Amino acid sequence: MKNSMSWLQIGVVALCFLLNFNDGIDVLLVSFTGAEIMKEFGLSNAELGYIFSSGLGGMTAGCFILAPYGDQIGRRKIFLISLFLISSGMLLAFFSSNYSLLLVCRALTGLGIGGILPNLATVASEFSTDKTRDFNVGIVQGGWPLGAILTGFASAWIVPLYDWRFAYLAAGVFSLTMLVAVFFVLPESPAYLNRDKMQVKRASWRDLFVPEFRQSTIYLWLATFFGFITLYTVLSWVPILAKQTGMPFELATYIGTAMNLGAFSGVFVMGILIGRIGIKRVIMIYVLLAFVLLNLYGNLDQDFLLKFALTFGIGFFVQGGFNSMYPASTRIYPSEIRSTGVGLAMGMGRFGAILGPSLFGLMADSGASISMRFVLFSLPIVLAAVFINRIKSPNL
Repeated sequence: MKNSMSWLQIGVVALCFLLNFNDGIDVLLVSFTGAEIMKEFGLSNAELGYIFSSGLGGMTAGCFILAPYGDQIGRRKIFLISLFLISSGMLLAFFSSNYSLLLVCRALTGLGIGGILPNLATVASEFSTDKTRDFNVGIVQGGWPLGAILTGFASAWIVPLYDWRFAYLAAGVFSLTMLVAVFFVLPESPAYLNRDKMQVKRASWRDLFVPEFRQSTIYLWLATFFGFITLYTVLSWVPILAKQTGMPFELATYIGTAMNLGAFSGVFVMGILIGRIGIKRVIMIYVLLAFVLLNLYGNLDQDFLLKFALTFGIGFFVQGGFNSMYPASTRIYPSEIRSTGVGLAMGMGRFGAILGPSLFGLMADSGASISMRFVLFSLPIVLAAVFINRIKSPNL
């Protein structure tokens, strides 16, 4: 493929960015509205953790069930199906009258997000030139924290003025808008259209364990599992912890926004650095600095400004480091099994995403100190970097 990007290619990458932006809204909204949901339904920390985990459980199912079909029925169709599920879950949350129904809504939304996220990396990769591929896949991941930033500001305005339900209504309407945009604007990936269709029909998870890919697949699965433990624990609980210290709703929401602003900045810088020093070095540098900042956060007494600065740094290095795994995963597998490979890797990682927030909530209810919790939950992302660095794929 030539080195310069056409306007169509640029437009597709931009649309993928917006779709990830939408997913950032849909995933993080529960973090910004969690305190109000706890109050309305009389929930414990553990029960709120189950709301986080129900969405993450749906995302896991989406990665395993929906995402691999991108290799069989096409990336575009998976986008449409996933966006329908996301929109339905968010709009139904507006009408949730009890805790159980809200769990179902979050699972439905998660199912759609799990189907679309791995295919976003795949489409961004396949519509890019060789020169821009890693940067484009990386920058698409920046849409996620940017969506979360907007969610933080919007929640700080909507929730006190109206109600937490109206935040879900607005998010559902935006998801429907994205569905319409994909239907009318997004073409099917040329890499998908140009493949041998007989080969596509045979593509399955077994293809990830042929001798050429077996070791890389195992290490990638382990890396995403441990990386997701730290990432989703931090994303889910940092805004809640700020509120539980007695900080006013608006200021606590800005703490969560600082983390996502840091994440967007970190992902953007990551996309630039990968082309200069390589994916593995970027991941190791980011993760080691994330480890330091997480432990400082858990052990220092903090005023608002220090908490804001540390949270920004955690977002920069935790999410920036983890998101480097997306361009890494697209380089491991060929087009014929790329959606399957990326989807199942992220699906395995989601088990860590389910486990982390729930364990963090259970430890809080059992009386474990914040210091102990941050020490323990800073370790998994270090293990993730170790496993990524053990991958011997010639394309990394």
